[in-house]
Amino acid sequence: MTTENGPEPSERKSRGWNPDDWPSRIRALAGGELTPVTPRRAATVLLLRDGAQGPSVHMLRRRASMAFAGGAYAYPGGSVDPRDERPVAWAGPSLADWAALLGVDEEASAQAVVCAAVRETFEEAGVLLAGSSPETVVEDTTGEDWEADRAALVAREQSFAEFLDRRGLVLRSDLLHCWARWITPEFEARRYDTWFFVAGLPQGQRTRNASTEADRTVWILPGEAAAGYDRGELLMMPPTIAMLRELQPYGSAAEALAAGEGRDLTPVLARAELRGEEIVLSWPGHAEFTMHIPVSEPETSASTGSNGTAGAGS
Repeated sequence: MTTENGPEPSERKSRGWNPDDWPSRIRALAGGELTPVTPRRAATVLLLRDGAQGPSVHMLRRRASMAFAGGAYAYPGGSVDPRDERPVAWAGPSLADWAALLGVDEEASAQAVVCAAVRETFEEAGVLLAGSSPETVVEDTTGEDWEADRAALVAREQSFAEFLDRRGLVLRSDLLHCWARWITPEFEARRYDTWFFVAGLPQGQRTRNASTEADRTVWILPGEAAAGYDRGELLMMPPTIAMLRELQPYGSAAEALAAGEGRDLTPVLARAELRGEEIVLSWPGHAEFTMHIPVSEPETSASTGSNGTAGAGS
């Protein structure tokens, strides 16, 4: 059955990603036999640019060989590097303001999340939200010298703080707007506490597939990407498609960025329950992802669903 918003949740069996060990891990968690892994902090950025039909979002497809969400479409992002806490030249809201917004106790933790968002966007898309002053943004990040720096960051041969300091750059935290926060389900072996940000593509810069973890990148209208998911053509995780749907009403990147102010950043954490002969998996506030998995269902990769969270580089 198809509604105005696309197929019913029960029809989305091939649209999302989930490992074939989910049922057994959910049963183990419910039975007290599985201790949840502590989630790693991560950040993901939805880059937006305007076009004739409205704002497009930059997406990449993770290589099928990747252990986490192989073949799924996602946004540039990844885990926080402990060195992301090192002091950097900073523009925008204070670290105290960011800590309050992100819901973290320490200013260093807030800086690490924001730095991870900017660093991962540069590492995976070649886009840098930084400038030579608090009012400017780098206009071109192409060239052998930029590529050498990007590769050194990916290889962890230099910290993001060292990179910015050597180039005399100021991190533009004011160009980021926090959109949502999702935490990978407790039964997952790999868990991430991920903040999702939106940002406009800086004038003069252009994206490229700079990630070794992706085999394709696209600029695509949120509605077009969501329709591809609904047809079963684009594999995505719940936060990915949820944010595409939330971006659809906006007619420009500026409108979407403005909507990033005052967003509800209550973490979205999936709930798994054993109800009789089935496992009910749900994401609060996102009914379309609810799954009913028979307890006796064969544990194959063809089972239903989508996964929790994290960016492409996690």
